[in-house]
Amino acid sequence: MPSRSLLDHITVTAFSLEEGAKFVSETLGVSLQTGGEHPRMATHNMLLRLGDSMFLEVIAPNPAAQPPLRPRWFALDDLDAQSPPSLSTWVARTPNIQKAAAAASEPLGNIEPMSRGAFEWLITIPEDGSVPLNGTAPALVEWHTDVHPARTLEDKRLSLAKLEIFHPTPDRVSQLLSSLDLDAPVSVRQAEPGTSARLVAHINTPHGLRLLSTANTPLHQTSNNKAALDQ
Repeated sequence: MPSRSLLDHITVTAFSLEEGAKFVSETLGVSLQTGGEHPRMATHNMLLRLGDSMFLEVIAPNPAAQPPLRPRWFALDDLDAQSPPSLSTWVARTPNIQKAAAAASEPLGNIEPMSRGAFEWLITIPEDGSVPLNGTAPALVEWHTDVHPARTLEDKRLSLAKLEIFHPTPDRVSQLLSSLDLDAPVSVRQAEPGTSARLVAHINTPHGLRLLSTANTPLHQTSNNKAALDQ
C-alpha cells in the first residue's frame, strides 16, 4: 500500500488562458493569479489558492510557445475555439509516485518530470495526453520543492468544501481511490442515466458557496442553496 495520497489541485482546461480565467473569475467572484509556463508541454496557467497545500489551476495551450512533439497533457489538444472552459480533471499528491502509480487499480500514465519556473515535480501523463477515466481519475504528482506552490499564492479566502465525482461505474472510481489510499474531501456517485462522467467542485468563497463543474453541467450556485452540501 502506498503512503497516503492527498488532493493537491483541481484543473480547469480552456482553449485560451484568458477564456479560462474569465470563466473561473466570474464563477467564483475573485481574480486569478498569474502562474507561468510549462516548456515541455507548451502550456501556461493561472492559479487560485484553496489552502496551504491545495490550489485551482486554469491551464491552456500557450500560443507563444513552439508546439510540443507529443500530445499536450490534460487533453488540451482536443480543444478548439468553440470548446467551453471546463473542470476537466484533478491531481493527487503523493510522497512516492512510483509506489502510488504501481498500486493504482487503473493505469494513470507514464511518470514524467515537469517544471514551471523554479518549481519541479514528477507527474503521471498518459502517452496520448488523455485524462484517465474521462477526468474522474486523478493524475499523480510528487513535488520536488521545499515550499508547496499554494503557499506562494495570495490568500483570497477560498477553500474546497468537497469534490464530487460522477461516473457510470462508480465502483471502479472508488476502487482506484482506495488503491491510492486517498485522504481527501472526495465523494463518488453514480452518474445520472444518459450522462457521462463529470466533476463538481464545491468551493467556499467570500461570496458564499460556488460550484465549478465539467462542461455542460450547472456551473455555479450560491450558498443559499445548501442542499448541495447536504446530499
